[in-house]
Amino acid sequence: MPSSPRAAAAAPEEAATSGPRVLKKYPNRRLYDTRSSSYITLADVKDMVLKFEDFEVRDAKTGEDLTRSILLQIILDEESGGVPMFSSQMLAQMIRFYGHSMQGMMGAVLEKNLQTFVELQKRFATPGMGLNEGKAFTPEAWAQLLTGQNAAMQGLVGSYLEQSKNMFAQMQEQMAKQAGSLFPGMPGAKRD
Repeated sequence: MPSSPRAAAAAPEEAATSGPRVLKKYPNRRLYDTRSSSYITLADVKDMVLKFEDFEVRDAKTGEDLTRSILLQIILDEESGGVPMFSSQMLAQMIRFYGHSMQGMMGAVLEKNLQTFVELQKRFATPGMGLNEGKAFTPEAWAQLLTGQNAAMQGLVGSYLEQSKNMFAQMQEQMAKQAGSLFPGMPGAKRD
């Protein structure tokens, strides 16, 4: 690995702009954007996320992928200032899943629900849906749609809720199977 930002920018494997944008994190905690050959801040990384830019953060010395830790740092900054998205109770529940046999399943459930929610949001903003024609999609517009006054909204949210219900049922089924293998005589536990 190159030891300086200038050498990093000149590295042939990173000279091409195809693939994810590579950000390098140096021991001094600074982030270096190899595409623009400049140092950037967490605010710049947040801006990349908001613009749906594909990027990865790598340790400048080891090459270790640090993308998740940088994204978590941005979330922590957002949660610390302004209006937090996660309640203390929700965070405590999330912590309880770490190390639990259902940790992987819970991560998948949360990810799938978030993807579905983003798809709903995109569909609401799509021209021709008649849901928000010619206007910015504001929190107030979202709240108005959630009141259930629109038939299209009811159908979209209904499918979202059905998908969430199905994922929860799958999670319960998997838990019952795990319980059956651990505790064969337990009522309600299923065996494979």
